[in-house]
Amino acid sequence: MAAQCVTKVELTIACTNLLDKDVGSKSDPLCVLLQNTSGQQWYEVDRTERIKNSLNPKFSKKFLIDYYFELVQKLQFGIYDIDNKTIELSDDDFLGEFECTLGQIVSSKTLTKPLVLKNGRPAGKGSITITAEEVKDNRVVLFEVEARKLDNKDFFGKSDPYLEFHKQTADGNWVMVHRTEVIKNNLNPVWRPFKISLNSLCYTDMDKPIKVECYDYDSDGSHDVIGSFQTTMSKLKEASRSSPVEFECINEKKRQKKKNYKNSGIVSVKHCEIIVECTFLDYIMGGCQLNFTVGIDFTGSNGDPRSPDSLHYLSPDGVNEYLTAIWSVGMVIQDYDTDKMFPVFGFGAQIPPSYQVSHEFPINFNPSNPFCNGIQGIVDAYRACLPQVRLYGPTNFSPIINHVARFAAAATQQQTASQYFILLIITDGVITDLDQTRTAIVNASKLPMSIIIVGVGGADFDAMEFLDGDNGVLRSSSGEPAVRDIVQFVPFRKFQNSPKEALAQCVLAEIPQQVVNYFSTFKLQPPKNPAAK
Repeated sequence: MAAQCVTKVELTIACTNLLDKDVGSKSDPLCVLLQNTSGQQWYEVDRTERIKNSLNPKFSKKFLIDYYFELVQKLQFGIYDIDNKTIELSDDDFLGEFECTLGQIVSSKTLTKPLVLKNGRPAGKGSITITAEEVKDNRVVLFEVEARKLDNKDFFGKSDPYLEFHKQTADGNWVMVHRTEVIKNNLNPVWRPFKISLNSLCYTDMDKPIKVECYDYDSDGSHDVIGSFQTTMSKLKEASRSSPVEFECINEKKRQKKKNYKNSGIVSVKHCEIIVECTFLDYIMGGCQLNFTVGIDFTGSNGDPRSPDSLHYLSPDGVNEYLTAIWSVGMVIQDYDTDKMFPVFGFGAQIPPSYQVSHEFPINFNPSNPFCNGIQGIVDAYRACLPQVRLYGPTNFSPIINHVARFAAAATQQQTASQYFILLIITDGVITDLDQTRTAIVNASKLPMSIIIVGVGGADFDAMEFLDGDNGVLRSSSGEPAVRDIVQFVPFRKFQNSPKEALAQCVLAEIPQQVVNYFSTFKLQPPKNPAAK
């Protein structure tokens, strides 16, 4: 599973028109933040300072929260009038509360909402304003490095050099932070430009030592040291193409053995520039919308929906694996889509009135308006659609992928990071149009979109694993490689006995990085650019 996109978000709280509970003076409010793990358990995260005699407090203490895109993080802000010294809030006057998700806050950047009492009624005219800001240092260092006259370590041919960059930890140990590619058979290599985050490289300290080692690659893993040197970011950033910063590559063993040893080659840093990169939250807070589309497999291999062993069979409580996957993923994504209108398509069924097979029919049977209102709207449309279609075949993915790709291509005309498309395909199995699907994915990899495939039932999902390019680059049938990995596949059975959030966590963990990769590759800025402050 991908590393979770965890970043810290700072929340600033202000209130207006609070209820006045104090006789002879005004309320003395504080705000307490509670978080819900799952179910009904709320726990206190932190509380602000108390502000005396104010019905319109602006709290100076911020709340710091770990943000996970792939989780629904429920928050509750409670406002209390504090008139005593106890930590307990039960003996203080309650002035109102507000409940939401962290996703709703970050997608709005600033959220103002009315406060309500415990019975759900308005707390007078009281309102709360929550402002989110990401806590980060998103500077990265761009490098262009070459070397010349490196020692030859190979008997046949020349050395195959690569570089490793290491930072020094507080306890003096060296930790590798970047490795370049290997350049075969070359003592004067020019490596591809690369980037390292400033924090990874030197904890953002310009004078912290950085160690660079040059190795000769050997396929058996016994790489030989050519030489090394130490430097600092202060020194490196003096580099320019007209006047590179150059370092002698020193091999300590050789230096001790040879009297007239000079060096084992020169490493030349031609370019070293610190830039600020947008993060996932820069795009979201800057106005980027995530558009969610669902594709549902209505092929015959699912089994007759009326039969209890069918994957489309609705259990007595009205659910099945298809609906569980839609709920799980949709509940997270809906916070990032302002209109919450989601297009949903079926494929592989014969549809009324003529019962022709279709591979991209709107499940509400309205081609001019295939949108469902919210996640509940998808569920309702799915339940209404099931008895009207005849499950058939084959299992073709490419029509729905190409359908979403057309919208993603249209969005690229805007020249800003304003829209990103996420297609969730839920399927029971073996894909029929594998070559067309590979080509559709390779084309889509150039567009602002990602594809999540959830496999339901017990089928063999080898082809799906193949589409998820984690084990190598996916290629189209003509051999064209995908520009980036945009497919995430998971079998539902892996999560059958897990908490309902686990599926979304797994399939959505890679989305933030895919969004950032796309927009940064094409140098697109958010419509309202908070990084440009």
